[in-house]
Amino acid sequence: MQNKIRNIAIIAHVDHGKTTLVDKMLLAGNLFRENQQTDELTLDNNDLERERGITILSKNVSIRYKDTKINIIDTPGHADFGGEVERVLNMADGCLLVVDAFEGPMPQTRFVLQKALEIGLKPILVINKVDKPNCRPEEVQEAVFELMFNLEATEDQLDFPTVYGSAKQNWMSNDWKKPSDSMIPLLDMIIDHIPAPKQRKGTPQMLITSLDYSNYVGRIAVGRIHRGTLEPNKDYALSKRDGSIHKVRIKELDLFEGLGRIKAESASSGDICALVGIEGFEIGDSITDLTNPEPLDPIAIDEPTMSMRFTINDSPFFGQDGKYVTSRHIYDRLTRELDKNLALRVEETDSADSWIVFGRGVLHLSVLIETMRREGYELQVGQPQVIIKDIAGEKHEPVEHLTINLPEESASKVIDIVSRRKGEMLSMESKADRMHIEFTIPSRGIIGLNNMVLTLSAGEAIMAHRFLEYQPWKGVIEKRQNGSIIAGESGNAYAYALDKLQDRGKFFIEPQTDVYEGQVVGEHNKEGDLMVNVTKAKKLTNVRASGTDDKAQLAPPITFSLEEALEYIKEDELVEITPKSMRIRKIYLKEHDRKRMSKQTPE
Repeated sequence: MQNKIRNIAIIAHVDHGKTTLVDKMLLAGNLFRENQQTDELTLDNNDLERERGITILSKNVSIRYKDTKINIIDTPGHADFGGEVERVLNMADGCLLVVDAFEGPMPQTRFVLQKALEIGLKPILVINKVDKPNCRPEEVQEAVFELMFNLEATEDQLDFPTVYGSAKQNWMSNDWKKPSDSMIPLLDMIIDHIPAPKQRKGTPQMLITSLDYSNYVGRIAVGRIHRGTLEPNKDYALSKRDGSIHKVRIKELDLFEGLGRIKAESASSGDICALVGIEGFEIGDSITDLTNPEPLDPIAIDEPTMSMRFTINDSPFFGQDGKYVTSRHIYDRLTRELDKNLALRVEETDSADSWIVFGRGVLHLSVLIETMRREGYELQVGQPQVIIKDIAGEKHEPVEHLTINLPEESASKVIDIVSRRKGEMLSMESKADRMHIEFTIPSRGIIGLNNMVLTLSAGEAIMAHRFLEYQPWKGVIEKRQNGSIIAGESGNAYAYALDKLQDRGKFFIEPQTDVYEGQVVGEHNKEGDLMVNVTKAKKLTNVRASGTDDKAQLAPPITFSLEEALEYIKEDELVEITPKSMRIRKIYLKEHDRKRMSKQTPE
């Protein structure tokens, strides 16, 4: 029975079709009734994932094919969620590497593939989207082979099978010119090429690699059994990272079946299972034998590269929208997040109301903020900062490998802007009518770059980056030059006032918006901040001549997404986030406080 298990992880660059492929595999495994309506992207089941169209959390599902159980682990493609990818790969014996037939291997492909090869997983190459016009499957296959070779794959890993197809159209085939009508060729290939988990006899060992939560039973430990057998209602030892050992009892043992879980009486090596009833565990701890505990090596995770200051909301409008507004609430929520988000760190500051949160990048931190705001939290966050290390007495900063794919006509402008941010071009090649350019650039230079690149390329550019290493400090990078327009008084913004101020800059608010003193309401055309009164109404007179009451014609306000706002703000600004709104404000709301502080801080 045991040989009848296959554990596979699905890895790929973002948007190459991992989650769609899993959907079609679930259909092929007959998980749904013939007439059952299924959603697109079954696994992206949280609201944020659906809205953004990206996978954030890894998921476990299983299908049955030819009496073999295939456990599938879907992983995120963004480098910011690399912490998720690293830990779930430990549960697999092989991986499906999904690559877009036109784009070929991208930076993220390289990142996840490197992790998989290091662990020793056997890859199957799935070249997806061969239904696209101008696709080039053969070239892509060669490019992947080259990449594996560069990543020092073993002989066995380089001898990987390839399958072609279109997950969207629901077919896979060994030859891309001969489409089949189902996913069967892929499922057959998994059974033929992915090894079954090794049967290791002896005392039980299991590494906890992920975590589930239920309101009824609390935290659930998920992992793959490395050796031996586990049974419910028995005592085991929980070996912590710090070397301490605690006695625990498994109250319930579940195996993954289809999209859900079923109770089981035992599970042995190779099974991926969920344990209920274990208290006080963390990801990376081991479940071992009580009398003879032998813990497994804990999971090593890449270091975070970016930090942000989180504080309580102390603006004049605090507590209007949110349920959780106190420092206690926010701190508890951040501590809960640490349990399952491995790449996150939280440090306390000298103030009881603010914390420094470290993460992998702006996206990683903004997803956390967005999740908190939806749960009803109010908070303020400061400008993202990169983590600077002191190596041999020299200041070093994180440097990333940046890839930009864009139309030829906008390439020169983009190269110019990246070079200004201390980026160095590595290579440049033309593919059809698009340019593929690679740079090394300090992480600081990437903050706020996406918006500029999209503007210069008329929204056509595709940008991806991954962490490379720490290098000596590259010098000062020019930031946003334009100053901010700041509301000088609290009240309701009038169209009359906004209309009269239009020639001073662009606004972020519309008429009838409530504003407070010190809130940033727009961007100034020139350098230096500008104080304005947007709450000024038109003085009424008793003269009603024609031509005195012209309609105010306002340009539409600029609306920011959360990432854009985080990337936009300056050092002396904060983003205020509540469940219903998002505002940019100065740290010091009163003008005389700001002047006093600017005198204290030397330029």
